[in-house]
Amino acid sequence: MSRKVGIIGDGHVGSTVAHYIVANGFVDDLVLIDINEKKVNADAIDFEEAMPNLEYHTNIIVNDYSELKDADVIISALGNIGILDTPEAKGNRFAELPFNQRNVVDVANKIKESGFDGILIAITNPVDVITSLYQKFTGLPKEHVMGTGTLLDSARMKRAVAKKVGVDSRSVNGYNLGEHGNSQFTAWSTVDVLGHSIYDLVDEYNLDLDQLDKDARDGGFTVFSGKKYTSYGVATAAVRLMNVVLNNAMTVLPVSNYREEYGVYLSYPAIVGRNGIVKQLKLELSKEELDKLQSSADYIKNKYEEVLNK
Repeated sequence: MSRKVGIIGDGHVGSTVAHYIVANGFVDDLVLIDINEKKVNADAIDFEEAMPNLEYHTNIIVNDYSELKDADVIISALGNIGILDTPEAKGNRFAELPFNQRNVVDVANKIKESGFDGILIAITNPVDVITSLYQKFTGLPKEHVMGTGTLLDSARMKRAVAKKVGVDSRSVNGYNLGEHGNSQFTAWSTVDVLGHSIYDLVDEYNLDLDQLDKDARDGGFTVFSGKKYTSYGVATAAVRLMNVVLNNAMTVLPVSNYREEYGVYLSYPAIVGRNGIVKQLKLELSKEELDKLQSSADYIKNKYEEVLNK
């Protein structure tokens, strides 16, 4: 059975996603869409020239929305990351919203016109609000539209904890929840490593949980300050999520999904498979964590309503 994926936005992140997919032969057909025709066509040729030295062949299709009709997954990576490198941005992903919301509405309408009925994955920031906009304007079922959300932030938390404890980051379990942004938080009640709750290791490893939480939250801007964009971490999260969908892997992931009790898209663990969000989990969170999650949900909802009321 042929696998087909579309990537909308061929900037730093989109091209990294595309390279990861092509180099590993994850799909048969890859549709690349970007308003910069010279750039996207150049990347398509570059990928084709890489193929003689790869084990896999991928058919590359450029700037044809009609080709999305039978795609299994669309990944939205459009954006203007340069906006974040301005004094007024002050490390806030919502600085990208005015630019991205206009483009997302236009793209969502084109996706709808194509007849696409697969799974849509948003990377575009601010991802929780953007995911909401995609769902509204494509008309796709809520469970078929998701954002990478704190899948990346949870990885940043795992990296920070692993460095302190001295293990591989894949040996740390747990979640960051809420907004993929400044109101997110590490739900320490969910974090375990070395067979113990993180709370049991605080003294032995001299762990400052507040600092580790900050390291996870600020991770993206640490990378951004060094190279003026982020790419590998978020692209890997997006491709992992794509593969979970394509493989019907039924994997628990902290992605941005619509939670009825909060009335908004936010990151919370869910079982993901070929049908998107297959089942939502219910964590046993502390009162403090529940309050933080509600606060983050309120923040996302207010921002989304501001967009709709403009």
